[in-house]
Amino acid sequence: MSETANYTLITGASSPLGQAIARRLSRSRRLLLHGRKADVLQQARAECDGPERHLIWQRDLAQTASLEQALSGFLHEQGLGVDGFVHCAGMARMSPMRLLDAAAIEELMRVNFVSAAVITSVLLRKGSNPGRLKAVVFVSSVASQFGVKGLNLYAASKGALDALMKSLAVELAPTVRLNSVLPGALTVGGLIPSDALLAEKVRNAAPLGPGQPDDVAGVVEFLLSDTARWITGQQVVVDGGFTINATL
Repeated sequence: MSETANYTLITGASSPLGQAIARRLSRSRRLLLHGRKADVLQQARAECDGPERHLIWQRDLAQTASLEQALSGFLHEQGLGVDGFVHCAGMARMSPMRLLDAAAIEELMRVNFVSAAVITSVLLRKGSNPGRLKAVVFVSSVASQFGVKGLNLYAASKGALDALMKSLAVELAPTVRLNSVLPGALTVGGLIPSDALLAEKVRNAAPLGPGQPDDVAGVVEFLLSDTARWITGQQVVVDGGFTINATL
């Protein structure tokens, strides 16, 4: 194997949760930060430990048709390998099912699910990233575990992500470990409904209250680390007790 440097790829690194994950991982890893907006990515990198060590990959993940070529080309041009992958990119669309059309459905699934599958596939190929990938964490949601009115597509996309994770955990063991992190309601960038009354109900439903992005980032860091070397195929819920509250 060549001596090219290894990086951890974080999609959605410009989101509040993605930025928290980037700041946490930058203490011990070189990062490849993905997002759609260059200026926001630059700011995210500036907030990392040792900004000069990290790279930026600007890309719209909804453009899945050209995603394989774009990622493999970038890795080749930069001469780098990827040993860790965190899929934090995602979009939520709250709407009754009767108001959704094919275009809206396809766009959300491409960003939340299809792009994760395509990127993982590229990172497993000898021609793109030979034998480097070791750990993958998909950022899912507690919405994948139960029905949420109006979040039908979002919940479905996260459920698909969790199902992919479990199958790949079996398929790729023992070389690559895969796990999902399922956040609940966060104070910033989490699954908080736009309706004020419903949002307050969601916040109060967690026995430990709403979480911070860094609460999730710490779990992602753990799952990528060698400390979690015997953990794979798991859906790790990080929700302040929301999903075990019988009074809901």
